[in-house]
Amino acid sequence: MGYEAWVTSDIGAPFSLQTLERESLGPEEIEVAVEHCGVCHSDLSMWRNEWGMTTLPAVFGHEVIGRVTALGSQAKGLSVGQRVGVGWFSGSCMHCRQCLSGDQHLCLEGQPTIAGHLGGFASSVRAHWAWTIPLPDGLNFADAGPLLCGGITVFNPLSRFATPKSRVGIVGIGGLGHMAVKFASAYGCDVTAFTSRESKFDEARSFGAHHVVASRDSAAILELQNSFDLLIVTVNVPLDWDALLKTLAPNGRMHVVGAVLEPIPVPVFTLLTRQASVSGSPTGSPVAMAEMLDFAARHQIAPQTEHFPMSQINEAFQHVSEGKARYRVVLDADF
Repeated sequence: MGYEAWVTSDIGAPFSLQTLERESLGPEEIEVAVEHCGVCHSDLSMWRNEWGMTTLPAVFGHEVIGRVTALGSQAKGLSVGQRVGVGWFSGSCMHCRQCLSGDQHLCLEGQPTIAGHLGGFASSVRAHWAWTIPLPDGLNFADAGPLLCGGITVFNPLSRFATPKSRVGIVGIGGLGHMAVKFASAYGCDVTAFTSRESKFDEARSFGAHHVVASRDSAAILELQNSFDLLIVTVNVPLDWDALLKTLAPNGRMHVVGAVLEPIPVPVFTLLTRQASVSGSPTGSPVAMAEMLDFAARHQIAPQTEHFPMSQINEAFQHVSEGKARYRVVLDADF
């Protein structure tokens, strides 16, 4: 079966429109006609092979919004024409302890949508029915794609470790961080945004932050010692980790969701005196994603996006790679 996709055949090479062939739809697969697809920093990392897991030729794109066009014979819970989303994972084994416990995103055989699988920068994409997430009414569909990766990545630790009375710090006001601020504010938390750019101070407040601090100002950070119940790190650059850890309140937690490639030094004494924790997580389970989307629709939360036609994918990738995106880029299918 033929379909169109934007393909790159080498690491960091431009994308070209190609017609691809694939096998018949699997019994538990869903085929989705792509309407919109976000450009995540993970797409950029895969394009550059920063994680050493890129397979070529590659079709990236894992923040898909579209409509169901076909269902495998054993697919469940969805119907043709239904609007759905597909995120970082397009499948998991469904029989391991993690899958049977509802932690499908921790499955050791989980299938990333853009590694060893053809993603959503295409006219259509396929995923297992359980990883094809129905979209609730009231969601801003055109802008919802980034919720399916960046959104669930920051919502997951908030839903697990925060309460409406928590004091929450968000480190980095970018593609992930601006959504984290919106979610934490809507949840009722007292929110402090940390950003390296003073030009983002007012914008962080507009997203819902109650306080804003310069993330490169160690003295300002140390003034917040023993403050936060939860500190979510959304960046992938080295910071003054000791100063940030000292901002944790007793039983506080620093949770890392940015793909920091260098080891983070952890001064154990800082943790001991606070009974504090350092943790991390990937995206989230299908149920967590559905709950996040319902929360976003209920509170009218959407990422701040810039749109490009998918035919301008090369320009869009350059825009993201130069750090110019404010704050997420979405490609609109124009096949």
